[in-house]
Amino acid sequence: MLRHLILSRSSFHLRRFSQSSAAAVLHHEPPEVQPLTYLEGFPRPDPKYAETILAIPRANSGKNISAKERKVGRVPSIVFEQEDGQHGGNKRLISVRTNQIRKLVNQLGRSFFLSRLFDLEVRSEFESGDIVEKVRVLPRKIHLQAGTDAPLNVTFIRAPSNALLKVEVPLVFRGEDISPGLKKGAALNTIKRTVKFLCPADIIPPYIDVDLSELDVGQKLVMGDLIVHPALKLIQSKDEPVCKIMGQRVSELQKKK
Repeated sequence: MLRHLILSRSSFHLRRFSQSSAAAVLHHEPPEVQPLTYLEGFPRPDPKYAETILAIPRANSGKNISAKERKVGRVPSIVFEQEDGQHGGNKRLISVRTNQIRKLVNQLGRSFFLSRLFDLEVRSEFESGDIVEKVRVLPRKIHLQAGTDAPLNVTFIRAPSNALLKVEVPLVFRGEDISPGLKKGAALNTIKRTVKFLCPADIIPPYIDVDLSELDVGQKLVMGDLIVHPALKLIQSKDEPVCKIMGQRVSELQKKK
């Protein structure tokens, strides 16, 4: 009875608005959200490596199909819509050029390739001007052949501006030459090479700087010490260690004696 009374009163008040006023209330548009940008002082992608990855549609999947693709110089690939590849239903089977992917991985390094956005252009044929789809993507996984490092397959995720993506961001260690601990002959124990963040697609960092310049013997840095864009969210424990300045090894001390 009370619920019926509340609904009746709500309807009564709505009827007292003019038609245009009621429409404004019911169809109120949220304020426009400003796009995120890289901030001064934080790493941003090097434009030197900006490149459009070319692809063609692939009708079928399977080991035999993938083997045939590799024989003719193509890497079987998938473009997913969602993080886990299970929701949304927007999945496209494609093939990319082996030489192009190998070149990008060699230029950037594997972990840096997986933290960089690329434009992906799907054409009916590689030499055709008929574009099926053009989209921004983040490489999610790449399998390389042991021994030769030839790319065997690549998984991409669409990265529109509104996407929040889990990214294994590589770490770059700086300041070894002036670290008090390292200048004393101590050793750097690198515990983590990448750290996982939830990143807005427009500001995925190509890497994160780790400053060693003030670390002395026995001191360490943890994930919570990393300085990143405030819109990035750490999805690992902030207390997990990244690196530590270790004392000299016993063998080295014996050599000095």
